[in-house]
Amino acid sequence: KRSFEMFKLPKVGCFVFLVQCLLLPVPTICFSVCPSYDVTKKSPSQLCGTFADTALAISSSSASLRGKTVVVKYGGNAMTSPELSMNFCQDIAALQNLGIRVVVVHGGGPQISSMLERVAVETRFEGGMRVSSTEVVEVAEMVLCGTVNKQISAAICSAGGRAIGLSGRDDSLLQCTKQESEDGYDLGYVGKVEAVNTKLLNQLLDLGITPVVSPIGAGVGEESNIAYNVNADVAAGRIAGELKAARVIFLTDIAGVLDKDKNLLRELTVQQIDDLIEDQTITGGMIPKVTYATSAVQLGVGSAFITDGRIPHALLNQLLDASDMNPDGGTVVSL
Repeated sequence: KRSFEMFKLPKVGCFVFLVQCLLLPVPTICFSVCPSYDVTKKSPSQLCGTFADTALAISSSSASLRGKTVVVKYGGNAMTSPELSMNFCQDIAALQNLGIRVVVVHGGGPQISSMLERVAVETRFEGGMRVSSTEVVEVAEMVLCGTVNKQISAAICSAGGRAIGLSGRDDSLLQCTKQESEDGYDLGYVGKVEAVNTKLLNQLLDLGITPVVSPIGAGVGEESNIAYNVNADVAAGRIAGELKAARVIFLTDIAGVLDKDKNLLRELTVQQIDDLIEDQTITGGMIPKVTYATSAVQLGVGSAFITDGRIPHALLNQLLDASDMNPDGGTVVSL
């Protein structure tokens, strides 16, 4: 006999919960009870039909990505909220179980700022970039590589996945030169990624392990002992490009790219983005976000997503729910 277990999960969608059910080691069928989905009002045939339809959708979506690489830039509220952090780590574990190779590149700006304040080291921004003196980079490396990175990798393991935390300096993972600002201002030790050690990443991915990368890079040649502070979005885009990833996803604190009437633009090409910047539909802090996405697809990534990381299980929703009616989908950028 089939047993149906009913769970009340008010903040987890039926789609995401079904993914988790499919990954259970026992043949138990679970249904989420939420305002939009009341199992008490559905017949057994309706329940089975809903389960089968969603299972088929998940199977189709995951099959297209099985064995392929996805790079995720993890930051913002998705990283600072305990609930969203747990959701994210569960998503990584689920994607691994579905055979998808995942690389995580994380930020940590608020944590760096907090520590700089505690140790009385001054910091400021120029053109959206943190001016990074030797002291600032030392603190950033301590926070990102010593604390944030290990917290994320440990949490993924606790969620049932496999992960190893890496600094961009480990095995020269992120090889950098000094970044020059557009206005000629000296940004200090802000790094421009020149090359990525993809061999190291692929070796870990081949073992079924998710590399969790801190965006602290190493100098090149005679400057190999110099540490550089690298923008996490830039690092994620470059890593995705070098790996020729199928997808790169930027988890942000916005819904995606909006038009002038504040409507979400679900699909954009690189040329359309250039046009939207030209007519000032895309302005201010949104410009660098879309620039990172367009740079990634120009480097060979299949598509780039700007996704609202404030949505529970945003990663699973974006990757596996390909329906046009998905209310939580962000903006996808392609050539």
